[in-house]
Amino acid sequence: MSGLPRLGFLGIGIMGKEMVLRLLERGFPVTVWNLEPERLPLVTAHGAVAAESPAAVARSCDILCQCVLHAAAVERCCFAEDGVATVPGQDRLVIDFSTVNPDDTRRIAGRLAEEAGWRWLDAPVSGGPGPAREGRLTIMAGGDAADLERARPVLEALAANLTHMGPLGMGQTAKIANQAIVGVGYLLMAEVLALVERAGLDASLLPKALAGGMADSTVLQRIFPQQQKRDFDPPRSYARQLDKDLQNVRRFLTAMGLELPLVALAVERYHGFAQAHPMADSASVARLYEAAAGPTRSSAGGDA
Repeated sequence: MSGLPRLGFLGIGIMGKEMVLRLLERGFPVTVWNLEPERLPLVTAHGAVAAESPAAVARSCDILCQCVLHAAAVERCCFAEDGVATVPGQDRLVIDFSTVNPDDTRRIAGRLAEEAGWRWLDAPVSGGPGPAREGRLTIMAGGDAADLERARPVLEALAANLTHMGPLGMGQTAKIANQAIVGVGYLLMAEVLALVERAGLDASLLPKALAGGMADSTVLQRIFPQQQKRDFDPPRSYARQLDKDLQNVRRFLTAMGLELPLVALAVERYHGFAQAHPMADSASVARLYEAAAGPTRSSAGGDA
């Protein structure tokens, strides 16, 4: 393709890797940096160009994308001695795919605009690495409508569902809601799995049996089968990442003065699991319930 913007991409983690590969496949020139440089060959082997620092990436691109772990990582990319802020933005655009507290997003974006003139679009994603590679992500974007239009070719290469949620920070606010649903959902699927296995039901039948009904969901169709098969290695995503997102939910609710007991219990329970198993697959929280499931009703001589 011709006429595509030159992209920079900071963060070649589980999600960032797949997003870069998708963008390369769609014809975008992409320059990349990662805090752990040993991951760069995962994308340079497919045509990405490695750079030595976030500043070097910023100098090379028209639009700078980043997908890193948390607000501290975003700040490191922007404001370290070799960070983006050392490169004049001249109204160039950052697309931040990271999941960050909305207040942190507004603070970081404001500082980068003041120090270096970069524009900012918060565009957190949902869907996981498979949809990222296939261009089927859900993206919730916050920022000026004009910046969204500039970013649209990039976002539409990655997303099947793109929604402009409002001004800066509103994409991250929508992601708070998304992660509250996801966090409760992962634990709910684990508890349902314990329930049906304890009852002697063939758990593998449940997603098909409930498809199209009120209980149906992506979590039921994707996460429940993974938990049922104990298919956790290699990890598709890390428990520490979902825990980090759920801690964002907790802080956001506290700042709002909201008491949401169901969400709070899920946040607390998932945090305990992730503290013990930070690099485990995020869906492997189901292991918390394996002892509780115990023998099935049929094996324990249940009702005839």
